[in-house]
Amino acid sequence: MVQGTSSHAGKSILAAALCRIFAQEGYQVAPFKAQNMSLNSFVTPDGGEIGRSQAVQAAAAMVEPRVEMNPVLLKPEAEARSQVVVLGRPQARKSAREYYELKQQLWPTVTLALDTLRREFDIVVIEGAGSPAEINLKQHDIVNMRVARYADSPVLLVGDIDRGGVFAQIVGTMVLLEPEERALVTGHVINKFRGDPSLLTSGLHLLEEHTGAPAIGVLPYYFDIHVPEEDSLGLEVGSLSTEETLVDVAVMRLPHIANFDDFDPLRHEPGVRVRYVRRLEEFGDPDLVLIPGSKTTVEDLEWLRTQGLADRIVNARRAEVPVIGICAGFQMLGRKLHDPGGFESSRTVTRGLDMLPTSTTFHAEKVTHQVSARVRAGRGMLGRCDGAALTGYEIHMGVAAQESHAGPFQVETRSGRVAGSSDGALDDDGLTLGTYMHGLFHNRALRRSVLQFAAERKGISLPQGNADLDLNEEYDKLAALVREHLDMGHIRRAMGLPA
Repeated sequence: MVQGTSSHAGKSILAAALCRIFAQEGYQVAPFKAQNMSLNSFVTPDGGEIGRSQAVQAAAAMVEPRVEMNPVLLKPEAEARSQVVVLGRPQARKSAREYYELKQQLWPTVTLALDTLRREFDIVVIEGAGSPAEINLKQHDIVNMRVARYADSPVLLVGDIDRGGVFAQIVGTMVLLEPEERALVTGHVINKFRGDPSLLTSGLHLLEEHTGAPAIGVLPYYFDIHVPEEDSLGLEVGSLSTEETLVDVAVMRLPHIANFDDFDPLRHEPGVRVRYVRRLEEFGDPDLVLIPGSKTTVEDLEWLRTQGLADRIVNARRAEVPVIGICAGFQMLGRKLHDPGGFESSRTVTRGLDMLPTSTTFHAEKVTHQVSARVRAGRGMLGRCDGAALTGYEIHMGVAAQESHAGPFQVETRSGRVAGSSDGALDDDGLTLGTYMHGLFHNRALRRSVLQFAAERKGISLPQGNADLDLNEEYDKLAALVREHLDMGHIRRAMGLPA
């Protein structure tokens, strides 16, 4: 099990690395996280919803993602409430206090999911959440040390040295654990180190003296390995291209932004700059405007209006800047949002941006599918990719009805079943596009069509671009880095594996 001294310490990435390492050695490996709180989610092949980090870890382990890998997913909503997703399906909407009361009822679901994976796989790599030393929350714990004790799992404790105070983080965490919990901690990992690791030697020895567990490795801060981020803190990285900016992409940084990894492929394109916009003065003069997904469509639409960003988006489109909305962003681009059942907000009708001839009606049932589709509208920004095959996934609670002609994407399969329906909307000029399909820009033909269209509007052309990022290569690079800097022999012995 991988636990951390805090959120964003590196638990998810280390767990993914261990999944790949053990898979490379021939083991059948499954990731597991009892409870995840994230708006960055993924759809399993059978239509269940899990945290994105467990889907990434499953890919690292070279297995299909399953709902048992993340039996409880919390998706924050407005008014300090969260949607509670259990084994891939929405079960309830709860405040923090109400969820604490529900937690104990979910413990059997957690243990059953873990037991299922332990029966079917050789190794389960478990990820904790936040910190195991949140003493005000420990009595309600279903994700950290309670899981480790249930599974009798050795624990690696990860600390983020880039934030400063890593020794105090680790020692303080160990002090606040119960004796039987401390006994499960087999080693400490220092993460995100910059500089000469020999300068840490004396501190690492003192760490073992104070905690009774050794430091088994120091992982360097890296910039050349690209694994999808789960935490929205990863958005601050911005573009990864070092080329001169030719196409400036402005992504609206909604307060409840979801599935922001939709835009990762754009960050790797040469000549493309991706910016996340929170304030009016950050909007600038973009060549492409993107409105991402959100768990609270109505509230985030009103936020766009309050910030003055809604008007800037509309004016940018009038100036022939292409605009794309994905999922909630698609809903915002329409004329009206209807919510007679109060599933999204207390408003029964909300005015959209009126940029697409669609209206959305929210329903209680959530739509979750992996999809395959084909482009069937070769105009405007899609002009270069007519007929191109697409893959992606849907996660939404609203249905968008279109007032004229079919959507630009012909959906061929949903969750492996023949669909034969359309998705999305594209205006007559081909300048405004909306779709429910997450992962849109992971399709190279469409991505290049949109970017070349934006570039040609400025009278320039983009470089040919790189091939799609090979995530398998990235997982292998991550595994190699961890093998080099962690004492894997120590980890194997703690697990009872041959050294």
